[in-house]
Amino acid sequence: MTYDPGFPSHEILIGGAWGPCASGETVGLIDPSDGRPLAEIARGGPVDIDRAVAAAQAALDGDWGRHSATERGRLLSRLGALVLREADRLADMEARDVGKPLGQARADALALARYLEFYGGAADKIMGETIPYMDGYTVYTLREPHGVTGHIVPWNYPMQIIGRSVGAALAMGNACVLKPAEEACLTALAFARFAEEAGLPPGALNVVPGLGPEAGAALSAHPGVDHMSFTGSVPVGSAVQAAAAGQITPVTLELGGKSPQLVFADADLDAALHFLVNAGVQNAGQTCSAASRILIEAPIFDTVADRMAEAYGTLTVGPARSDPKIGPLISARQKARVTEMLALADPSHIRATGRLSPDAPETGAYVVPHLLSGMGPDHPLAQQEIFGPVQILLPFETEEEAIAIANGTEFGLVAAVWSRDGGRQMRLAKRLRAGQVFLNTYGAGGGVELPFGGVGKSGHGREKGFEALYGFSQLKTVAARHG
Repeated sequence: MTYDPGFPSHEILIGGAWGPCASGETVGLIDPSDGRPLAEIARGGPVDIDRAVAAAQAALDGDWGRHSATERGRLLSRLGALVLREADRLADMEARDVGKPLGQARADALALARYLEFYGGAADKIMGETIPYMDGYTVYTLREPHGVTGHIVPWNYPMQIIGRSVGAALAMGNACVLKPAEEACLTALAFARFAEEAGLPPGALNVVPGLGPEAGAALSAHPGVDHMSFTGSVPVGSAVQAAAAGQITPVTLELGGKSPQLVFADADLDAALHFLVNAGVQNAGQTCSAASRILIEAPIFDTVADRMAEAYGTLTVGPARSDPKIGPLISARQKARVTEMLALADPSHIRATGRLSPDAPETGAYVVPHLLSGMGPDHPLAQQEIFGPVQILLPFETEEEAIAIANGTEFGLVAAVWSRDGGRQMRLAKRLRAGQVFLNTYGAGGGVELPFGGVGKSGHGREKGFEALYGFSQLKTVAARHG
């Protein structure tokens, strides 16, 4: 018997109407905790994307386009309240769909509500400027929506990424077409139903599940889309950007990472330990900003490595709804990929592992956490994004060497520095190649308010905070000559 989320999971939303996709075909969802069938979703395609884009444009030309910023903010605030009301239901749905432990899934639901609260409150606070100019002129700027925005959301944090992209786009007055990952659609579909309940006009949000090469490719290349937002892998992000380039459509890309934490000998190790471990294994390491590399100053390398190894001994991997520290990976395919990458390590590189819970079914997509050391910074496992619960320990002798190793990958998403030396903190904050740098912390509680994005192959553009609102708008300059 498949799971009943409380609504027909095989339907799509276009122009305020729910129904099957044009082909009538569906795709099966699998519960990664046990490998069993979970539900069926629609296999949307180009025809459905065409209809969704047209519905979004109609909403802009109609009721949604006439909403004031204040009205948009109130609507998003109501939607945030509904998400809070349904947080436990959403958490259970997410745990089944993506294998996220219940507590972490509920935290994601609360984060979605927080995004909606933040953008609801910010919607009427995006101001233009007046520009001093020649005598006889008044010049000012306006922030206006792009129009129709496309959103391709990954499977690792569906609720959070819907909040930070769709929430910001709606706050600025755009009309959205959302293509959730085919592995994780249930909370996206539930979110759309809550948006209707909150009063979002028909066509302001359209949801078309489907396969990436079909629905995702059609959305990326669609001439009616005015801005694309994509979070996911580097190869797919490159394909999205190439498709959008054919229409000269701007794209925000948040891609992969190989994020380092730099631990110096003067660091407060008691304060650091939780962040050193948790930031690498949370969500089974399936996090773009996962701290997958731990760089440790040589005099304290063995001390830090031993303490992290001890912590790894307490990490248990199990079924998501039993709320373990770590759940399964998203799929058997992802398990095979991570296992294949781990085979690149020599057995002598394994410093510690977590353990599998006795109640974890053999049919689940489980990989226990691995703490690795003894390999150089150029080793493939120290360079490539694994997207699993794997951390690499790397020693360094000097500050310059630490910077070189930290910056020595093609990525640049997040970095952290653990040191009591204020001068060192400021030097490294400037020199580390990353979109976010944390000093004596990591992640800062998710940071809805904190601009987020990368450099290099970690992507471009910024999400979260007011920067996301700027990204989902375009600037218009008005120059009035009045004598």
